[in-house]
Amino acid sequence: MTTPIRLVEVTDANRAAVTAVRVHPAQERFVASVEKSFLDAEQEPEGNPWYRAVYAADVPVGFVMLSWNVTPGPGLLGPFYLWRLLIGAEHQRHGYGTAILDEVVALLRAEGATELLTSYVPGEGTPGPFYLGYGFVPTGEVEDGEVVLRLDLSSRP
Repeated sequence: MTTPIRLVEVTDANRAAVTAVRVHPAQERFVASVEKSFLDAEQEPEGNPWYRAVYAADVPVGFVMLSWNVTPGPGLLGPFYLWRLLIGAEHQRHGYGTAILDEVVALLRAEGATELLTSYVPGEGTPGPFYLGYGFVPTGEVEDGEVVLRLDLSSRP
């Protein structure tokens, strides 16, 4: 990674630039767009959505959204769930995904969280290997056709 990242609040001033961040077309079936993420956040307030644009210098390179400290229930994983993580196609393979997770993990630890859940759709080109490489492990659960993973926040430095 050449430029450190910053997690930036999405405002009216940067919304269009952040919404323009797109994954590679082959990844679109695995990761919903930023625009769809905003819609999901609006339509599912019970998920307590927390999201940030990811910037490298003054360029939006990605987007991250979590369910923040929710009570788990039907269709709601938590308390902390990585709901969306995407890196723009032209910014992939530069370490931004790992840097984002490092930032998120630091924030969650500061919040007292002990685990982070996420999920992915199985298939060729899925983000599953990325998450497994970071240290997530399968829980054995499948939610809406997605493999659920868990990251133990107490075991990583």
